Amino acid sequence: MNNNEAWLLPEGIEELLPEQAQQLETVRRDLIDQMHSWGYQLVMPPFIDFLDTLLTGMGTDLALQTFTLTDQVSGRQMGIRADMTPQVARLDAHQFKNDAPNRLCYLGTVLRTRPDELAGSRSPMQCGAELYGSSSIESDIEIIRLMLATLNVTGINQVYLDLAHVGIYRGLAKQANLDDAREAELFELLQSKAIPELEALLNDWSLDADVGAMLRALVDLNGDVDVLDIAKKKLAGADKSVLDALENLAGIAEQLQALTPDTRLFIDLAELRGYHYHNGVMFSAYLPGKGQAIAWGGRYDNIGKDFGRARPATGFSTDLKSLIKMGQVPVANKKGIFAPTGNAAELIVAIASLRDAGERVIVELPEQTGSAAELDCDRTLVLKNDCWEVVAL
Repeated sequence: MNNNEAWLLPEGIEELLPEQAQQLETVRRDLIDQMHSWGYQLVMPPFIDFLDTLLTGMGTDLALQTFTLTDQVSGRQMGIRADMTPQVARLDAHQFKNDAPNRLCYLGTVLRTRPDELAGSRSPMQCGAELYGSSSIESDIEIIRLMLATLNVTGINQVYLDLAHVGIYRGLAKQANLDDAREAELFELLQSKAIPELEALLNDWSLDADVGAMLRALVDLNGDVDVLDIAKKKLAGADKSVLDALENLAGIAEQLQALTPDTRLFIDLAELRGYHYHNGVMFSAYLPGKGQAIAWGGRYDNIGKDFGRARPATGFSTDLKSLIKMGQVPVANKKGIFAPTGNAAELIVAIASLRDAGERVIVELPEQTGSAAELDCDRTLVLKNDCWEVVAL
């Protein structure tokens, strides 16, 4: 590597300068305090873990996002976490023995092989919360409201909230007797909303006419909450599991309208982000004019089964770095106090007292260059009448 390249960073990996780092740390502390006020306990999973743990219950998508290596101690495959959700599920399964609802939150860097969007970060700071031990609508609503409150801390308070339910598609696929390959093929067309290809595929499969019509209807069942009434009519011939999922989604939407009237709700029964590991309601938050979701989550019951303790679970996650870029987080701009160098007891006490009071004190170094203003100070500590005083520059 030549000297001109030594400063380059890998694509999608960023470093933060003091102002950005301070902004991020301030919001991080605020979010942890907020989670705590909701009853969520902070956990810190390891940055590197056995690959089996990192991918448990998450499907193949996460495997493609995970950097892997071989542990020189055990010989086992390890990975650098790309998502903390499985690790937090392991904590609930193994470290907490009570059967009561368990609320856990986390905030830390993850590493991914590819960014989620063009020119995006491969080292997001993942922030999230998980609620274990309750399958109630109320637990899903709590997580969604906490997600919205998290966005609000970063200055994002006007979002669109998309709701869907994986049980609707899964139930219809089962009713149509689709095998895994066909279910996956149809899933991809629904995600892209490729209507001509979708219709051609359903015709080629010669499905029961009513079931085929209901699967075709999913791509059009999107819009405001009123679309749920249309869905109940178009899917009236579906199995009970589909109708129960639709009822569950309607109940969540109704309560959210009452509890978060400033949030615009949208329903999209063909939007199945996280389909491979969710089994209930799914939700995503969007900003107007931005195609990528800024926060997302859903119900993923029994992820802890592979860890020896299956429990109902619901949660959300987001990238704190992205939220700060999109939000309106004020930048702390408190100037410092420039203090002279010296070992006099009175000077040491004066500096310590100022720091204890929350001031930022920068001590002059022998033979240093640069003014106090260049060190971001607007005041200085001077000796007046045998007392140390702070005066403006």
